[in-house]
Amino acid sequence: MATKVITAKQQMRAAQSFPFFSSLAVIVPVLIPFWIAASIFAYCSIAHHPCNRVCQYLVPAGYRFYGLLGTWVVLLNFSSNLAGWVGGALNLALIIWGISVLIIVPLGIRDILRAKKEPWQDLTVETE
Repeated sequence: MATKVITAKQQMRAAQSFPFFSSLAVIVPVLIPFWIAASIFAYCSIAHHPCNRVCQYLVPAGYRFYGLLGTWVVLLNFSSNLAGWVGGALNLALIIWGISVLIIVPLGIRDILRAKKEPWQDLTVETE
């Protein structure tokens, strides 16, 4: 059987990718529909990574991002009522966006920095 080496840098980048792109998508809301589609593929590919530590960074970032989107669905279903409470649809959108940034970005930056400090080692995997 052939072997493949997954370098320490590749593992670190895999661990950092989901929090990075989730943070970027929340900061630039136009990217959210694209990242929703791409995140499914990113999550699936990283979830089956041979290094368990990579998955330990992925799961909380995925829970945060997908939990936030689920909350958006609920909030947007009641947006007509909520907009009246906060003074209009624009105010509601800005409040939802601000809270989203506060949830995703600081924790994403924390995960990115933690992954950078992690002592990654090259991993040899047998391939078929």
